[in-house]
Amino acid sequence: MTDAAPDNESLFEAPPEAEQERMVEAILFASADPVTVSDLNARMPHGADAASALVALHKRYEGRGVQVVRVGEAWAIRTAADLGFLMQKETVEIRKLSRAAIETLAIVAYHQPVTRAEIEEIRGVSVSRGTIDQLLELEWIRLGRRRMSPGRPVTFVVTQGFLDHFGLESARDLPGLKELRSAGLLENRPNPADAPEDETEDEQTDMFEETPENPGQDSEQEQTQ
Repeated sequence: MTDAAPDNESLFEAPPEAEQERMVEAILFASADPVTVSDLNARMPHGADAASALVALHKRYEGRGVQVVRVGEAWAIRTAADLGFLMQKETVEIRKLSRAAIETLAIVAYHQPVTRAEIEEIRGVSVSRGTIDQLLELEWIRLGRRRMSPGRPVTFVVTQGFLDHFGLESARDLPGLKELRSAGLLENRPNPADAPEDETEDEQTDMFEETPENPGQDSEQEQTQ
C-alpha cells in the first residue's frame, strides 16, 4: 500500500518564480480595476503563488515611474504618486447656452434683483429649474435677498464672475440692444436695420419689459401720444 501524497504537494509543477511574476505583471497591466490575489490565482496555472509574485513585483517596481500598489484587498499598477501631475491635461470646454438660459441671464442682469416669477412674467413662459441651475453652476447669477412680500420669494442677481467674464465694471455697463444683436444673442429678433433710426440706448435696455401677451402695447401707446 502506497502512502498518499501530502495535501500541499501539487500534482503539477508550478511555473518558475520569474514566470509567475511576468504573469501577475501582465494581468495587472491589462486590468482597469484592481485585482485580488484569489482572482490572480484563478487565472494563473495550477500551483502558482500569486501572493509571493506580488511581493517580488512590489519590490521590483519601487522607485519606478509606475508601481505595484495595494488597493484595499486588491492590487494594481498605478502611476507613482509624485508623477501624477504629468498625467493631467487641461482642456477648455465651450458650452453654448440655450436660448432660455440667455434670456433668463439677460433678464436677471437688466432687472436685478428679480424673482423667478418676475422672470417668467417677462419671458411669457415658465423657467425650468435646469436653466436656473445652469446659471448658478456657472456662477453668473446668485441668490439675492428675499422679497418682503407674501411667500418671501428669493431674488436673483448677477455675480462678480459674470461682470468679469464680460469685462464689465458694473451692471450699468451692460450692452444695449444693438450690441446684443451683433453678438448673436438676439439672432431670432428683428435686425438692427428694422429698428427706428431715433432709437436710443436707454430705450434699448428696456427690451425685456415687453411681454408676449401684449407685444404691441408700448408702440400703440406711443402712437396715441
